[in-house]
Amino acid sequence: MATSTVGDPLPGRRLAIIGGTGLTSLEGLVIERREVVSTRWGEPSGPVSHGTLAGKSVAFLPRHGYRHTIPPHRVNYRANIWALRTIGITHVVAVAAVGGIDAALEPGCLVVPSQIVDYTWSRGHSFFEDELDHVVHIDFTEPYESELRGLVLEAGRGAGVALTDGGTYAAMQGPRLETAAEIDRLERDGCTLVGMTGMPEAALAREAGLAYAHLAVVVNPAAGRGEGPITMEQIEGHLRAGMGRVRAVLEQVVRLV
Repeated sequence: MATSTVGDPLPGRRLAIIGGTGLTSLEGLVIERREVVSTRWGEPSGPVSHGTLAGKSVAFLPRHGYRHTIPPHRVNYRANIWALRTIGITHVVAVAAVGGIDAALEPGCLVVPSQIVDYTWSRGHSFFEDELDHVVHIDFTEPYESELRGLVLEAGRGAGVALTDGGTYAAMQGPRLETAAEIDRLERDGCTLVGMTGMPEAALAREAGLAYAHLAVVVNPAAGRGEGPITMEQIEGHLRAGMGRVRAVLEQVVRLV
């Protein structure tokens, strides 16, 4: 058994932001060019935008495409991560909309999770599959890179934005939302928030040698935790309210990385 990554991280630090639902474009990003990157794993969700945010160089890739047309279970996570690595990215902050399982995680709050439980299936979960000369196992004890997590939390303090430090993200298959019984199960498993895109993205970043952290926006109480059905109007309203604070945090992140 070997512990490895796909390759050594490239020298220096280059940051990319992966945008989720509600962040198909990044307000304040001055785009200098867009780069189409083809990979052996297929096409990523779109061209990578290169530009500056708060005067600092950053790359941006929308997970669901620039028109938000790719559902969570159809995102080519391998192509996205490999494209970022190909262009020399070393650090990734991933933004995603989530449901709050823990009652303390009310809609509108921002969370920097510390753990993941993966419930997805049939996704391309690894770069290490074919034509191997040995079996490779990455250490995934701590799924988010600790230094980058700390920088995101520091960015929140610098922006004057409250961030919840820690929590366990349940990665579900989607694209449907969960049943109340499924959320009960996730809570018994120790999960505090639920989404559909956290895996295999985080594990692939680890395999590729990229530092990866997650900034989650709670947009609804999870199924059975609120009153009445979950509606897209409800989700979109909380997204609009939260994205300004997300951008404020990201503007601080690019100054720190």
